[in-house]
Amino acid sequence: MTAFAVEVLEPAGAAGVAARSHALRARLGRLAWIAPVLVALVVTTLYPTVFLLALAFSKSTLGKPFRGFVGIKHFVTALQDPIFLAAIGRSVAYALATSLVQLALGFLIALLFTSLLKAGRFLMSLVLLPLMTPPVMVGIAWKLIFAPAGGLLNGTLITYGVISEPISFLGHPTLAWLAIGVADLWQWTPFIVILCFAALSTVPESVHEAAMVDGANGWQRFWHITLPLVAAPLSSIYLLKLILSFKLFDLVYILTFGGPGFATTSAGFAIYRRAIEQFDVGRAAAETMIYALVIGLVTLPVVRLHQHFERREL
Repeated sequence: MTAFAVEVLEPAGAAGVAARSHALRARLGRLAWIAPVLVALVVTTLYPTVFLLALAFSKSTLGKPFRGFVGIKHFVTALQDPIFLAAIGRSVAYALATSLVQLALGFLIALLFTSLLKAGRFLMSLVLLPLMTPPVMVGIAWKLIFAPAGGLLNGTLITYGVISEPISFLGHPTLAWLAIGVADLWQWTPFIVILCFAALSTVPESVHEAAMVDGANGWQRFWHITLPLVAAPLSSIYLLKLILSFKLFDLVYILTFGGPGFATTSAGFAIYRRAIEQFDVGRAAAETMIYALVIGLVTLPVVRLHQHFERREL
């Protein structure tokens, strides 16, 4: 009996070892597949975040980082700085307003292109031109357009008798923000048009045909069919553009450099000046974290709205 038991157990043990070896190879294979993603996340997300936290809680300059632990001093100082707080307020207001305007305009253009069928796809390639223009060139072009001396806009308005003398669009606080918004509108609306056009392409034609048979007019089909079906994609498009608008920097740098005074200083530009001009990298890191928290709080309702539209579709 003992010899028989040994003969039976030996194959069973060999099978167990083979099963464990197979399971180990399977786990290593899965790990090999996700290893590049994990490495990319560590390099692009985890390491910069840890580095930023270390800067925010230390006395750091461009030339001499991590010279000493200062706790939450940088955060307290930043939250007591009226210039930085005003810059955050301007950035939030600008992002919410321009993203909404660009979404509405881009959606209307996408509707027009959808109704044009094949011609709409040809026009889409033309609309892409501003999007393919480098941001620096966009800023320079619009700075020449808004220039008070020899600028295209002032020259046109004077020619047609709308104004009698040139206007310094970039030298007035309100007009400067409008100028930045117009340049941003020209650059990023094509991006919104493409996304809205893709969302509208998913609406089944059979639904519209059935509504037309039932006697629904164009406005009724748009309000009760098209808009509800693309509500979730539109909310995600708005969220994406909102995040892009919070990153406003290049247009401010080229068009106004934050002026006149601090009137057009966005949060991103204020952080840039803190780090590059004043060399206070530690406080700039703390301001970056505060701004990131503000962005998260502002975008949270949009995320909730998107989730609501998605659940309603289900």
